[in-house]
Amino acid sequence: MVLEDASAEFHEFFERHYAELARLAHLLTGETDAADDLAADALLALWQRWDRLRQADHPLAYARGVVANLARGRIRNAVRERRRITQFWSRDPETVEGPDMAAVLDVRAALARLPFRKRACVVLRHAFDLSEKDTAAALGISVGTVKSQTSKGMAELERILGASAVGNLVSGRRNR
Repeated sequence: MVLEDASAEFHEFFERHYAELARLAHLLTGETDAADDLAADALLALWQRWDRLRQADHPLAYARGVVANLARGRIRNAVRERRRITQFWSRDPETVEGPDMAAVLDVRAALARLPFRKRACVVLRHAFDLSEKDTAAALGISVGTVKSQTSKGMAELERILGASAVGNLVSGRRNR
């Protein structure tokens, strides 16, 4: 009976949060195809610890942290692989496929230029509307670090995209 209750609770958690975790993975990695895999891997890790996590105050914060850590690992592996490839082949310019708008591509490119922690703070604070406290819990860092990394990340985005573009992104998010 207890196992069935835990399974039902996890199923409800999965249904409620899978799409959000996949979106977080996509924004952190910039890879559409990897987002579902990372979210699924994170939820598998949660399921393996669900007996303890179901009692926790904020299992979603833990899930976001797992996604962030998996995304970080994926990015590191991709960087290592690219370095190996460039030793043997010259890179062709990357082409963008699909009907994405130019502004979305610019923001994705700008986010990709940010170091991981700054990117994660900016994405969680501004794309997911998390509080500083929730962002800190998800990333396993202090609130002060969230504040400084978000501020520095936004400043870098302003430098890359221009202040008006970043202002439009933030105000557009608030108007939704």
